[in-house]
Amino acid sequence: MMVLTSPPKPPRSADPYRVMLVDDSAVIRGLFARSLESDPEVQVVASVGDGQMAVNTLAKDKGKIEVVVLDIEMPRMDGLTALPELLKIDPDVPVVMASTLTARNADISLKALALGAKDYIPKPSSMRELSAAEVFKRELLEKVKALAAARRRKVGGAAPARPRFTADRSTAATTAATTPRAAPAVKPAAPPIALRAAGRRPPQVLCIGSSTGGPQALFKLLGALSKSLRMPILLTQHMPATFTSILADHITRSTGWQCVEATDRMPVQSGRVHLAPGDFHMLAERSGTGVVLRLTKDPPENFCRPAVDPMLRSAIEAWGGQALTVILTGMGHDGQKGSEALVNAGGTVIAQDEASSVVWGMPGAVARAGICTAVLPLDQIAPWIDRQTARWAA
Repeated sequence: MMVLTSPPKPPRSADPYRVMLVDDSAVIRGLFARSLESDPEVQVVASVGDGQMAVNTLAKDKGKIEVVVLDIEMPRMDGLTALPELLKIDPDVPVVMASTLTARNADISLKALALGAKDYIPKPSSMRELSAAEVFKRELLEKVKALAAARRRKVGGAAPARPRFTADRSTAATTAATTPRAAPAVKPAAPPIALRAAGRRPPQVLCIGSSTGGPQALFKLLGALSKSLRMPILLTQHMPATFTSILADHITRSTGWQCVEATDRMPVQSGRVHLAPGDFHMLAERSGTGVVLRLTKDPPENFCRPAVDPMLRSAIEAWGGQALTVILTGMGHDGQKGSEALVNAGGTVIAQDEASSVVWGMPGAVARAGICTAVLPLDQIAPWIDRQTARWAA
């Protein structure tokens, strides 16, 4: 009789990223764990049912847990209460807030970011959706790995060693245990970032792109940016629907800039921040003597909708390349191709530096491409914009 067996799982890395899951539903924790551990570079080392258990576990295993995925609504101690307690124990541990997609939870998630959480992820609203949500699973894995990798780089640790796959089940089961832990590799010195001169023509619009760590960076950047800046601001933050309207309110309240979630054919106004709504690309389009915003459901770019690249391409069409672009912290490379096109059209691009970024993906991509005029710590970006716009106006 033929016996059918499931294919062997790839062996776990010798030093995987270590994750703690915090959710009052054991079923949800199980689904999260299976999604994360489908990648041999990730291991769930703790799974607990409320915030108090998470605090106790982190206190016991401080330094061993590299990322926490934290639910918001839980008995005994909820996520928002647990967050500052976790950060007291380990100020550097990245925390990802996980919640269902409601206006209330979106507001709580943004408050959590202000308290020190690094990112958020909206959970599908039902078990059926969660079981089938491949996009959610991919996003969860990407966020966890990016944040864990950034933490390891910060402390000088090495990325997980990729295990060699073997078809023999018994060998696969013992490979991770018997493989000696690799010594941290000597990281070669990064090549110097090549900078280029700013565009000659004064910009007529400021475009900002951000993702992981973006809301916190936006509050600081816009809060420090001079209100005398007389140009419109277009902003694309990777964020789902519901969250973007809450983000617009938070930006307005915390920075002094009026921020509005864009609507189709909304006129672009100087002195106002126009935020791309979740699940729509935001484009600028000439209309008579002015510019209006168009919202599209074109396919995601760089796995994102809204995405930064289409916004930047449209800025070239609407303002002839007279645009200043800032790429802030975020995973991936969204914004690189649009920035390259913008610079070739006469625009100017600056990026947040690695040390001040939560994840140096998007800003790192434009910096390494050699298209930036400046690569700066977050707190130096607003003063640079103020000085440079004064030079352009002179």
